Amino acid sequence: MELLSVNLGIPTPSPHTDQKDGVTGIDKRPADGPVRVQAPGPKGVAGGGLAGDTVCELRHHGGDDQAVYAYAREDLDDWEKELGRPLPNGCFGENLTTNGLNVSDALIGERWRIGSEVVLEVTSGRIPCRTFQGHLGERGWVKRFTRKGATGAYLRVIEPGEIRAGDPIEIIHRPAHGVTAALQFRAVTTERELLPRLLAAGEALHPESLARARKYVAAQQD
Repeated sequence: MELLSVNLGIPTPSPHTDQKDGVTGIDKRPADGPVRVQAPGPKGVAGGGLAGDTVCELRHHGGDDQAVYAYAREDLDDWEKELGRPLPNGCFGENLTTNGLNVSDALIGERWRIGSEVVLEVTSGRIPCRTFQGHLGERGWVKRFTRKGATGAYLRVIEPGEIRAGDPIEIIHRPAHGVTAALQFRAVTTERELLPRLLAAGEALHPESLARARKYVAAQQD
């Protein structure tokens, strides 16, 4: 398992964002050298966890529990065949493009060591948005991405440091609860009846998903 590229975005004008300044950082490009990774701070205030990466929409992106977004090269290759077009590393807005790792099936709370310093922890899958659809230029993309369920994974930073393309990825902790990023994604999008299963992941789960699961369970008990 290895890190194929570390991808960074700069503010780019887009008609598909609700941002007042009309820019987005979703179009990310591979960095040439090492990139510093650290916990950015609270969502709504802080951006992403990679130095040099721009997060423009702070209401729904960035913050400690969405500090880094990873997507598997294998899933990009699958989408290339389906869409009939090349999809370079970073084009899904991912910070990390991986090889040999089934990112969507990573468990919530699973920890990865990347290189010699950085440790990241899986928190949730990625919810597609209008900006993502506009960026790719694929009609009906939000529904299509949701239906496929190859969501990738958001991660929080446990141990900061530097990473670069070619670094090995090692899974150093894998919980026994069975709650994957893909299952979490289905629970909060199309299959709400799965929400109670998310509770098994506990505090490792993204706080918003944990709160949603607890609310659902409480409502069922009333």
